[in-house]
Amino acid sequence: MNAGEIHIALIVTAAFALGLGATPAAASPGAHGPNGEHLDQTATPSVGGLARLPDGSVNVPKLAQRRMGLRTLIAPESEAAATLELPGRVIADPNASGQVQSTYGGRIEAGPKGLPVPGQAVRQGDVLAWVRYQADPYALAAQQAQRSELRAARELAEQRVRRLESLEGTVPRKEIDAARVEARSLAEREHSIGAGLDAREPLRAPVSGVVARVDLRVGQVVESRELLIEVVDPARLLVEATTPDASLGARLGGATLAGIDGPRLQLIGAARALRDGVLPLTFRLSGADRAALAVGQPVTVIAATTERRKGIVLPAQAVVRNPANEPVVWIKSGAERYVPQPVQVRPLDAHTVVVTSGLGADNRVVVQGASLIAQIR
Repeated sequence: MNAGEIHIALIVTAAFALGLGATPAAASPGAHGPNGEHLDQTATPSVGGLARLPDGSVNVPKLAQRRMGLRTLIAPESEAAATLELPGRVIADPNASGQVQSTYGGRIEAGPKGLPVPGQAVRQGDVLAWVRYQADPYALAAQQAQRSELRAARELAEQRVRRLESLEGTVPRKEIDAARVEARSLAEREHSIGAGLDAREPLRAPVSGVVARVDLRVGQVVESRELLIEVVDPARLLVEATTPDASLGARLGGATLAGIDGPRLQLIGAARALRDGVLPLTFRLSGADRAALAVGQPVTVIAATTERRKGIVLPAQAVVRNPANEPVVWIKSGAERYVPQPVQVRPLDAHTVVVTSGLGADNRVVVQGASLIAQIR
């Protein structure tokens, strides 16, 4: 082997030795690099540079920020109305709703357009169904016997009228008139008894609106005062909220529904008598969109009081939950670094919240795409 070949062999051997030393498998346990990183651990590749750092912050490269549509905002501190969250439910306006009940009970028969179905539009006075009266056998037999007696008496009275009319001029006029009145009275009594035997009661729509509830079947036997049909006007609904604070009604400035866009609430009045330990508050719904509401639906009322509270107003989508289920906002602390910040918030309406503590006025808060940052692991 000449000197040139020996020199090339030494270069290859050195390069091979350096390559083995550069692999993590060759590092001794506990070895650290110049920046404090552990050399004995295999680095985990991250797609697009997205990574959650050990301190809980997240690294998001510029390209990923544009793909995720992240938007930030420096929100100044301001004053907002203090709000309360009240449990409530949607109820029907008593002036625009009604219940259909049977007065005497009987057997159900279909109306002119068949039996109504939930969601069907009806007008006030429409016949929705019939209830045919069903008497017990003894009462029915007594009515039929009375009807037969009246029929026989009516026929005799009509014969007497015809006989007296044939003798007109020889019998006093008053006897003929009395016979006619008696025959007419017996005919009316017979008709009344017959109508009672074949009577059926119409079930009419009490108001114009939409059928909200139906509990009817053809041939069904119902009792008197039994609720059969309920009709409501979906354009006139109320919301009933409850609160243990008897003075809240005098301090309310406005109200909205949590999570439902469009409808707004106008306080009608606060009851002065507690019901089950709470005070009912009645609100009238106003706004064009009420399709998301139904009678009996539970809702959350965000009631704004006349008191003012300092805080930072943000969009509701800027507040997300961390793994401990605490409300947090994401703050941009660098060009590609976002830090979670626990905060205390109060809702203002369906779209905005006010941060009362945990956030400074000079923080750049993520107001769009915060939920996407929270999903980075």
